[in-house]
Amino acid sequence: MSRIGKKPISVPAGVKVAIDPARSSIRVEGPKGKLERALRPEVRVAWSESEKSIACSIDPASIEDPQMRAYWGLTRALIASMVKGVSAGFEKKLEIVGVGWNAKMQGMNLVLNVGYADPVTMPIPAGVKVEVAGAIVTVSGPDAQSVGQFAAAMRSKRKPEPYKGKGVKYVDEVIARKQGKAFGA
Repeated sequence: MSRIGKKPISVPAGVKVAIDPARSSIRVEGPKGKLERALRPEVRVAWSESEKSIACSIDPASIEDPQMRAYWGLTRALIASMVKGVSAGFEKKLEIVGVGWNAKMQGMNLVLNVGYADPVTMPIPAGVKVEVAGAIVTVSGPDAQSVGQFAAAMRSKRKPEPYKGKGVKYVDEVIARKQGKAFGA
């Protein structure tokens, strides 16, 4: 049995859940936003209003199939992530390290000056909020996948290099530094 899939998801106050069996989708709405996701047809999802929890299950005949158990656990984890996102939200902080390197907002675009001849312009996806405070860029939003994807795309524009540590890195990331060339004595 899936150890993750059989755990119920507790829903905090202020979060609304709607399951649409006709479209096989779930909609979660809270103070940080609203998210909707299509569900796998193999997994059944039930909302208990009295217990304020969501339960996932699969057909008992297919309990021995590893693929079905994987879908069961995955569906439960995705729904738990949605509930956390609309209630607390997700956040990634990135730091720009380099002399004269910076980031600024231009409308719905993030403009990075990271050592190239031309600035790098990145359009901000819907549902993602970006704040720039000096060399720190904060990416936040209710959808963990969108926040993580935008932060990873921003980091990929100039990955940190190991000699001087210049580049775009996560705030809590540790860069393994290398020694440069040593000229002889």
